[in-house]
Amino acid sequence: MEHDAAERKKLKYYPVFWNIAGKKCVVVGGGEVAQRKALRLIDCGATVFIISPVLTGELASLKEKNKIAHIAQEYSPEHIYGAALVIGATDDGEINAVVSRDARKQGIPVNIVDDPQKCDFILPSLVERGDLTFAVGTAGNSPALARHLREELERAYGEEYALLNNIFGQLRVKMEKNTAAGKQWFDKLMAAGLLDALRQRNWQKAGQIVREETGEEVAFEI
Repeated sequence: MEHDAAERKKLKYYPVFWNIAGKKCVVVGGGEVAQRKALRLIDCGATVFIISPVLTGELASLKEKNKIAHIAQEYSPEHIYGAALVIGATDDGEINAVVSRDARKQGIPVNIVDDPQKCDFILPSLVERGDLTFAVGTAGNSPALARHLREELERAYGEEYALLNNIFGQLRVKMEKNTAAGKQWFDKLMAAGLLDALRQRNWQKAGQIVREETGEEVAFEI
């Protein structure tokens, strides 16, 4: 067992999907890059603080709508107290370095845009299909490759996969109650052409397949 563990390839980063809903997340910077990071955090339900004397128009609009908290000051260490994570997204390398240093001193995971050496975590390139998410990471080696692979995934996996994931989510409780049958449902539904029916948006056929293979009714919603 010890030999097998030693032979395993070591990962540079621990891949994880993290629930940050309601948690304080700080973005240092008020430009376009900071805006993109803030929007993603908002999508995840985080309580977002922007530290910057100035904001983009969209960030200013988010502030007016109370979607973000804005501290209109130059960065200072107290701004990140109690944060679940910090993202440094200024165009000043010295400020970003200080943000990284301060976050690490406080034990707060930090990401510095385009500077993996100052990061505790990096942000993958994402493809989202409803609740189904594909994450592509290159350990910071090539954002261009990550983007290329994301575009391939976008072409390969359409919105039918969001519907498929939603259906299996609805069936999951049923599967847990009927474990013996549930283990076979996935293979049976796929073999019966459920994915093709969803791709063709043929809800009647899809519903029939689910009923015939599982005896259950599901809603076709993303």
